[in-house]
Amino acid sequence: MVQAEKAENTEFIEKAVNYIKAKGYEYIKADIEGYETPKTFRRKGTDGFITPDIEAEKNGRTYFFDISLKSEDPSLLKTKWLFLESLSKMKSGTFRVITTKGHFKFTDTMLEDIHLENKTPIKI
Repeated sequence: MVQAEKAENTEFIEKAVNYIKAKGYEYIKADIEGYETPKTFRRKGTDGFITPDIEAEKNGRTYFFDISLKSEDPSLLKTKWLFLESLSKMKSGTFRVITTKGHFKFTDTMLEDIHLENKTPIKI
């Protein structure tokens, strides 16, 4: 999700972190209080920053997770997802999208538009 929406949706991020913990991921970093913040990347040429919602490790590989909720500005979300997909490939990791009931159609449409490698979102 984009930075402006994170304050409103901390409950869902916590729910996603608990799901990830249950799946055996370690060294979890999340963009919420109580967790270390994942590394933030600056967008070159602008004042914008990109921070994954959740970063974790499993079997020595880095995983980036982003929460997909309906957004006022889907172009920012698409840009963020494309960047995180490229970053995960460079680090021999994986990028996954997490969504919830009421946001499946929005998420599927977004994933189809940008042609991500892993088009199946995690449904919580």
